[in-house]
Amino acid sequence: MVQGREQDSEQKKWVVTGAAGFIGFHLVNRLLKMGQVVYGVDNFITGKRERLDALAKQNTPEALKNFEFVEGDLQDIEICRRLCRGTAIVLHHAAIGSVPESIANPLATHANNVNTFVNMTVAAKEAGVERFVYASSSSVYGDDPHLPKMEGKVGKPLSPYAATKQMNELYAQTIQKNYGIETIGLRYFNVFGPWQDPCGPYAAVIPLWIRAFLQNEPVHIFGDGLQSRDFCYVSNVVEANVLAARAPRSETGRAYNIGCGQATSLVELYRILRDEVLAIEPKSRVDQPIHLANRAGDIVHSVADIQLAKRELGFEPSVHLREGLRQTLAWYRGSR
Repeated sequence: MVQGREQDSEQKKWVVTGAAGFIGFHLVNRLLKMGQVVYGVDNFITGKRERLDALAKQNTPEALKNFEFVEGDLQDIEICRRLCRGTAIVLHHAAIGSVPESIANPLATHANNVNTFVNMTVAAKEAGVERFVYASSSSVYGDDPHLPKMEGKVGKPLSPYAATKQMNELYAQTIQKNYGIETIGLRYFNVFGPWQDPCGPYAAVIPLWIRAFLQNEPVHIFGDGLQSRDFCYVSNVVEANVLAARAPRSETGRAYNIGCGQATSLVELYRILRDEVLAIEPKSRVDQPIHLANRAGDIVHSVADIQLAKRELGFEPSVHLREGLRQTLAWYRGSR
């Protein structure tokens, strides 16, 4: 683990794509506290300007001098080239990350998830970037029934979003083989934490439910609630990116599961979150959840085998579900 020794590494230029996104914001924040030079880019399709404003409040003026933000679309190859000049490490997190949204609009999902990925890898190759770390997804496991999910057993994708993430992994392997850029994919499971958007039709389950609890609104569960997920607090994901950026070359050219290795059903998640809300707001209205029809494209059960990431990257999740929920709930209460 590298937390606690933030200043012990050489200063380099990093590019974070999707810098105004949920995970991208946390990555930029961490890198600035490490004393690194950071270029961020976002087109604000899903990114939020208030996250960038928060960076100014959470970092010193000296750290902020190392940050430059570019508003732009990575479908423009010239923007990608500008970002990659002089860059050592790319953390590529720009994407449309919703399964339902990808089913509703597959063309936009492909353009934002695949075309931009190819553009960034081409620009990285031209600029001589050392390491290209990118966000993949547990959705690549598709219809494969094996549990826990292991890196070598990928199924057929169940959504356009999942297909784009499989394509990213294939492109990354090809790019490394042909051009020598070191690539590492991180297959995120269900990431949650502060600054995750609770609004809109494609909001993730944890911020959506927290918002409902805090506003005394009903909680909705798609299906019977027995579906299981591996919920991973965002600081674990940030740590995985730092570790991937520093990993030996021998560990590159593949994708790693990033989760906590613990399955939680939606019914169980509801009970845990309900109890945490009532512990801090005893007068909250807590009704039984309302069950809706299953959503197309959703995997029924998903839990990560993280042994490969532990062994080769040194990854070890330090914040597990209940503590992560407490920290997330506290942040949403404070931001109201």
